[in-house]
Amino acid sequence: MSVSKEEAVARSQIILSHAWMVRTFVKHSEEVEDFPELSNIVRAVFDASRALETRVDDPDAYLKMLRKKISKLRKATDQFAIDAPEASLHTNFEQAVISMNACTKALEELLAQVE
Repeated sequence: MSVSKEEAVARSQIILSHAWMVRTFVKHSEEVEDFPELSNIVRAVFDASRALETRVDDPDAYLKMLRKKISKLRKATDQFAIDAPEASLHTNFEQAVISMNACTKALEELLAQVE
């Protein structure tokens, strides 16, 4: 199934809003003080979101930038899945890992479906 570029942008923005909430949780968690490597996911989500938000009205530029940023986001997400359990086994961190994996996978799948 393919999606239009405009629909891909709209869906991406929704997905990134969920990633932003993970970013906010991690950024303000006490654990980040003892585990600064958790800041990698914070920076990756911030970087991707800020780079994309200026291109929302230009689907071609938006999708080009998303394709550029997705590998960095995937790498940060994969590392977060390793680092988070080291920082805390609390359900909040377990759910944050699940959420980031879901967000990144959804963005990857969406890029594969764009017309």
